[in-house]
Amino acid sequence: MSDPSSTTSPRSSRTSAEDAEALAFDGARDVLRAWLSGLRPDPDLTVSEWADRHRKLSSRASAEPGQYRTLRTPYMREIMDRLSPGDPTQRVVFMKAAQVGATEAGNNWIGFAIHQAPGPMLAVQPTVELAKRNSRQRIDPLIEESPELRERIKPARSRDAGNTMLSKEFAGGILIMTGANSAVGLRSTPARYIFLDEVDAYPASADEEGDPVTLAEARSLTFAHRRKVFLVSTPTIRGLSRIEREFEASDQRRFFVPCPHCGAMQWLKFERLRWQKGRPETAEYLCEGCDAGLAEHHKTAMLEAGEWRATAVPADPGTVGYHLSALYSPVGWLGWDRIARAWEAARGSDEASKAFRNTILGETWVETGEAPDWQRLADRREAWSSGTVPAGGLFLTAGADVQKDRIEVDVWAWGRGLESWLVDHVVIDGGPGDPACWQQLTDLLGRTWPHASGEHLAIARLAIDTGFETSAVYGWARQVGFAQVAPVKGLDGFNRASPVTGPTYVDATVAGKRLRRGARLWSVATSTFKAETYRFLRQDRPTAEEVTAGAPFPPGTVHLPSWADSEWLKQLTAEQLVTVKGKRGFAKLEWQKLRERNEALDCRVYARAAAWIAGADRWSEARWQDLERQLAVETPAADGEAPARPAPRPVPRRRTRRSSYMG
Repeated sequence: MSDPSSTTSPRSSRTSAEDAEALAFDGARDVLRAWLSGLRPDPDLTVSEWADRHRKLSSRASAEPGQYRTLRTPYMREIMDRLSPGDPTQRVVFMKAAQVGATEAGNNWIGFAIHQAPGPMLAVQPTVELAKRNSRQRIDPLIEESPELRERIKPARSRDAGNTMLSKEFAGGILIMTGANSAVGLRSTPARYIFLDEVDAYPASADEEGDPVTLAEARSLTFAHRRKVFLVSTPTIRGLSRIEREFEASDQRRFFVPCPHCGAMQWLKFERLRWQKGRPETAEYLCEGCDAGLAEHHKTAMLEAGEWRATAVPADPGTVGYHLSALYSPVGWLGWDRIARAWEAARGSDEASKAFRNTILGETWVETGEAPDWQRLADRREAWSSGTVPAGGLFLTAGADVQKDRIEVDVWAWGRGLESWLVDHVVIDGGPGDPACWQQLTDLLGRTWPHASGEHLAIARLAIDTGFETSAVYGWARQVGFAQVAPVKGLDGFNRASPVTGPTYVDATVAGKRLRRGARLWSVATSTFKAETYRFLRQDRPTAEEVTAGAPFPPGTVHLPSWADSEWLKQLTAEQLVTVKGKRGFAKLEWQKLRERNEALDCRVYARAAAWIAGADRWSEARWQDLERQLAVETPAADGEAPARPAPRPVPRRRTRRSSYMG
């Protein structure tokens, strides 16, 4: 009997021959190559390894276009790799400064998920509009510059591509982008991956349906241990900051780097950055171990040898937290000399100091909210002609507070840097049920106040509270027109993307008839403007001698006239910011009254909101100069130069500047 093993089966011979013949056609090798490639498993990469291999930075979205290199920002390696499927971590919290590369790290994670570990992903920006902008400026270049992503997501112009502004479909998953202000977007679909960017700018509630972070994270619960949540933000205010609350509940990791002289491991603290007064270019970092000065050029080697170390025990073992200041910013980005210069520029200004602490140090700002002493404000009152607008005031706004038996109105003048002057205080008796009361308020809109230049100014915008007798307020506002009048609704909380939002169209009742979308309503974060007002009132200001010598008042200075009596001053300082425990046990800041009457503070807040609605917070230098030219006011000059004085021109005594220039 012959050995079967030595005999070739005729069927096998025919199959091999047929296979060889079958492959003898154009493109056969390409088909075979593609088929064999499909059998090969994807490389087992981490997010940082994927980025170093596949991520290309576009000139449209990066200051350093080209191949992404994790070595440029070594501190991001561990953070990105925690987001890899092979790591057991479920939640990653990153409280950080600006300009440290966090956004690109988040985009690397998005690219990695599309290419290596597809699944449903939700990316949340503070607002839907910001989500659209991020899609255009960040996500589209991410896809276009990486061939591996481009072949998985069809161009938006192709038919049935599944590629829209806020949705990118790919094999095995979908990327949905939305805003924290959209409850519909937050509960649209289950998501294995959730990227929550700039969470401190999220509104307190999404369409009044609850905390946006809680709503978004609920979408991932069905994925159990396989879910990944990445919370990123620059912090804001102590006690209100979401990212700080999440970081403090984590293991609080700090990036320790070695001293190039003694090797001592330490995490960088701002108080150890030293420089000669007035010479920020001399900035150097003093080592905690040997007190040697470390120069900027040492930073590259220090970062490469650095490591993250936990400094606390986490409340949830599935959560890791990281904190990073701009002191770690790579060489060529934000240098220590620029940080020193920014600190010197911020000193003396609460607003600038707040921005420095948030964006440079990545730390929260402590908002004291301490009510200024009304007697100190009384001592600071200034004398100028009653009912007139001082030279620095360039336009007028008013705030109206509706009470049961009266309407109180304060008229404020505003100048550069939001410097302000109280121009008039008007009490209209009668209340919202009296037609004569509303007529007097209408007459006030047509009234003018003399300016120091000889011109006359009318109210550019009046903001009126809708909290009491809402229908009457809407009816009056509709009657006089929304170009000059802004009905407003106060909202609590500091965590809002903008202090003023709107307008939104609301139903109004006029002469007993309900008008659908008959009024326009603005929402105002009253907490923000109250805190700002108290900061401005507490500012140090130059002495009388310094003012006489030409010293300017700091931006935001509030000027109060000698006719402002003690009752009005007490109303302006009638509230205090306190920390209270919420229903879920979280600390929150809340304004509480120190006395019953606070109309002056409310009217100030509404007048400030009117200035914001008019656009004063966003005006260009050219716009301010235009207002000064209209009023023949001196234009502030650059340091060391004489102020530019407009050419003389005749000024009619009763010429009125109305709101036509408000734009």
